[in-house]
Amino acid sequence: MDIGLVGLGKMGGNMRTRLRNAGHTVVGYDRNPEVADVDSLAAMVDRLPAPRVVWVMVPAGDPTRDTIRDLGELLGEGDLVVDGGNSKWTDDQANAELLATKGIGFVDCGVSGGVWGLQNGYALMCGGTDDDVAKAQPAFDALKPDEGGFVHAGQQPGAGHFAKMVHNGIEYAIMQSYAEGWELLEKTDLVDNVAEVFDSWRSGTVIRSWLLDLLVAALEEDTHLEKIAGYAEDSGEGRWTVEAAIENAVPMNVIAASLFARFTSRQDDSPAMKAIAAMRNQFGGHAVRTEAPPGGDVSS
Repeated sequence: MDIGLVGLGKMGGNMRTRLRNAGHTVVGYDRNPEVADVDSLAAMVDRLPAPRVVWVMVPAGDPTRDTIRDLGELLGEGDLVVDGGNSKWTDDQANAELLATKGIGFVDCGVSGGVWGLQNGYALMCGGTDDDVAKAQPAFDALKPDEGGFVHAGQQPGAGHFAKMVHNGIEYAIMQSYAEGWELLEKTDLVDNVAEVFDSWRSGTVIRSWLLDLLVAALEEDTHLEKIAGYAEDSGEGRWTVEAAIENAVPMNVIAASLFARFTSRQDDSPAMKAIAAMRNQFGGHAVRTEAPPGGDVSS
């Protein structure tokens, strides 16, 4: 098939390569002319035969909304836009309605696989009508792993990104569990080979996973993770997962806690922990730590 691809960053660039390796013709556009095949969205659209399929892989929010709005002016009836970024599902509903007024189809597709997707394939979760999904199916087949990894999550716009959002929320919780387990093992003097313990869990245990493989790889490079700052961003999906849990009255204790742990990681000296230390000192006389005075020691 012929397909346009907007956004040729780490994921988009590798997706273009994987599609081409499968025999598809890809016309890629990116604001960086060094990686783009054409110099504008209009030029990309002009090179595609009708009905056109354009896959968007740009940052969520305004960049995606603006790109889809621009494509709405360039594409025509029977064409299709696939949003493969990390958009919030509510954006999908608005984008689908905008394009529908011009007879342009819309599919939202959550994509997982990161920088390894070129080699291993991408897990794809899409939302949209059967007809629209069918138009992009050759691309889905080329991008997904050899076995499994693709799901048509629902007919409504947003179904794919909602599924990917929950996937990322679960990812937050699994990563937090591994991280807390690593910290406890590191903290004690009982276990000598923490990295080897994690490596042993990769075979024959119920907690083996690709995330565990990646943690072991990181520990092989830096056994005590001394080169890495204890700071973790959240890309949005964790927050949206917790928000959706609140809206639907679904208890989500572990995923919510893993999201808040990331917020804690951004504080050099947690204000909340200061308040807790102060209260513990007030009701129980528990020791508090203070900054060392000039030339003196920290009190405790």
